[in-house]
Amino acid sequence: MLAFDRPLFVLAACAAPFVILALRRFFRGAFRLSLSLGAPGGDSFEPAGRFRFLNALLQVANIAVVCLLLFAAAGPQLVKNEMVWLDRGADILFVLDCSPSMAGIDMDGRNRFDAARELIENFASNRPVDAIGLVAVGNDAALLIPPTVDHKTLSSRLEQLSIGELGDGTALGVALSLAALHLENSVAEHKAVVLISDGENNAGAVHPLTAAAALNAQGTALYVIGVGSSGEIPIDYVDPATKLRRTGSFESRYNAESLKSIASAANGVFLYAPSRETFEAAFNTLNKSEAVVSRSIARGRKQGLHEPLIIAALIIACSSGLVRAILGGALL
Repeated sequence: MLAFDRPLFVLAACAAPFVILALRRFFRGAFRLSLSLGAPGGDSFEPAGRFRFLNALLQVANIAVVCLLLFAAAGPQLVKNEMVWLDRGADILFVLDCSPSMAGIDMDGRNRFDAARELIENFASNRPVDAIGLVAVGNDAALLIPPTVDHKTLSSRLEQLSIGELGDGTALGVALSLAALHLENSVAEHKAVVLISDGENNAGAVHPLTAAAALNAQGTALYVIGVGSSGEIPIDYVDPATKLRRTGSFESRYNAESLKSIASAANGVFLYAPSRETFEAAFNTLNKSEAVVSRSIARGRKQGLHEPLIIAALIIACSSGLVRAILGGALL
């Protein structure tokens, strides 16, 4: 929103062209000395048409300088309203399985991985006060984004993440221990880890039950969302290592009990999501369970716009003066 500290100067800037033209017409010839430069009895000298046009253009430039300076004196400001949170939200780390089985297409025509990324983005967009991070898990685990309120960065990294980026495997224990490590020193009043996976722990040196117990010991809530159905599932993805597209189907051996035991080891919550509808319901449950009441105020952030106007006025004034100096004031 555009605002002015001194709006009377805006009115003056709008009226300035009319006032200047009126004064120019009123005083035209009052202080001019006519001197005929032509031959006696002949036509007097008149400047060429191009000089008359240039003179009019320079007059317009002078008026523009006056108007720009008056607008600058009005104190123009661009005011942006922003929300300021008075309380800190929760620290939430999503642990997302990106093993090849997450390419299984059983989420209403979409694969499990893409459905998970979309739901994480929607969750983050509805919780601006929470610091949300991302851990990816495959044959190994990596912290991609530490808990942050910069959800645009989170969304950007989610879009860049690909199936199979961390190899063919599921190191759930390593991923959960990594999440526990990065939340250990968090000063947030509430901390949570959300594991989204469709498989069992089959890689890494840390047992997932040990990592889950560590989360419970440090007071971090654990939610385990078991995504995907069992049976013959179509699959389609591009292997990031070979750049080859892999299509076909695979036998999905979904073991809900192994994931449920991980949640139980942390006194956490297990949510079963064999379809897109139940996947969305799991996130709704997560959103309600992790509700954090925060106070906020609206504040206007002001950005002054007077400097560009002053610079433009100086450029126009200097250019006009240079043209007059080159061509000569007698003709202009």
